Amino acid sequence: SSFDVAVVGAGIVGLAAARELLQRRPSLAMAVLEKEQEPAHHQSGHNSGVIHSGIYYTPGSLKAKLCVQGAALCYKYCDQKGIPYKQCGKLIVAVEQDEIPRLKALYERGLQNNVPGLKLIGAKEIQEKEPFCRGLMALDSPYTGIVDYKQVAQSYARDFQEAGGTILTDFEVTDMEMAKESSAESEDGLKYPVIVRSKK
Repeated sequence: SSFDVAVVGAGIVGLAAARELLQRRPSLAMAVLEKEQEPAHHQSGHNSGVIHSGIYYTPGSLKAKLCVQGAALCYKYCDQKGIPYKQCGKLIVAVEQDEIPRLKALYERGLQNNVPGLKLIGAKEIQEKEPFCRGLMALDSPYTGIVDYKQVAQSYARDFQEAGGTILTDFEVTDMEMAKESSAESEDGLKYPVIVRSKK
């Protein structure tokens, strides 16, 4: 088969990239190639499942910006697709006096990153939120959540296929090479002279 674009790997990153590219360029003939018998078989289905709020990254960095925006987009996408998640929040707890300045610095970093809902709480509020936790002070991050990213990845796969994309499972890529010449040309006039081989 001939495609304009082939993405190798049907994990959440590959599926998200393929889905986004096809949404932006619907004229492309696209495929996602996956060596396993289903998408999201490895790390995408075996991670912590945390929707990070964006506290930790350096203010102004691309990581900080994308983490905060990505969390908002993740919640929105899950709502649109009916994917269950829990916006459970989290506490980052200082249990020793010398940890408090670092906790406050983390709080300031989170504010600079525009993380929603951050606040510092004392020992009494910590126990009210989590009775089995003890600490002097905590950073309360209510925007942190958890989700089954395998479900998210599988939803990306459906979106991609419904938009006309092809997912080839049990298709392990064993070799790639640049073709000397290529007659394959997409509707946008670009040529993609790459040959992909598999065990099949």
